Amino acid sequence: MWLWRWRGNPLRRHDDVVEAWLLLVMWAVILAGGALAGTLAARAADQEFAHQRADRHPVAAVLVTDVPQTADGGDAYRAPAKVRWTAPDGTVRTGRTLAETGLRSGTEVTVWQNGRGTLTTQPPGPTEARVEAALFGASAALALAGLVYGGTALARWRLDRHRYEQWGAEWDLIGPRWDQKTG
Repeated sequence: MWLWRWRGNPLRRHDDVVEAWLLLVMWAVILAGGALAGTLAARAADQEFAHQRADRHPVAAVLVTDVPQTADGGDAYRAPAKVRWTAPDGTVRTGRTLAETGLRSGTEVTVWQNGRGTLTTQPPGPTEARVEAALFGASAALALAGLVYGGTALARWRLDRHRYEQWGAEWDLIGPRWDQKTG
């Protein structure tokens, strides 16, 4: 019964067969393509996070300025501060990073730098990276599903419009015969 669109039926039109194949192809692309897109996106994200973990390293830095308390008395526990650290090539550098509020100048803090000695954010840990990679994969699969579904909905809309035009033309031919009085 689930293959009803393909069974022989004298009322079946060419557009009905086209719609049935469109739906079959849509579901095949959503399932297979979504799995492929999700897997590729998750792997790419996981590789990027692994690269970040390999490239970024913690380094000790010294606060050059005091880290002020928040001016508005908000809940912020970190504020921008100027720090000084030694890059991998041995040069002393300064830059701005977020540090805990209330710390004084001269306090040692840990900052993250990449292989070029530029300040950067802490890379995600392995567990966090897996979760984020899975979310990226799911997002890619859902995006593909949405695009395929939208394209199929547009094609079905056009098929419906074509069927309505055919029905209108047929009614124009048959309708006047039904208006005849009997008896």
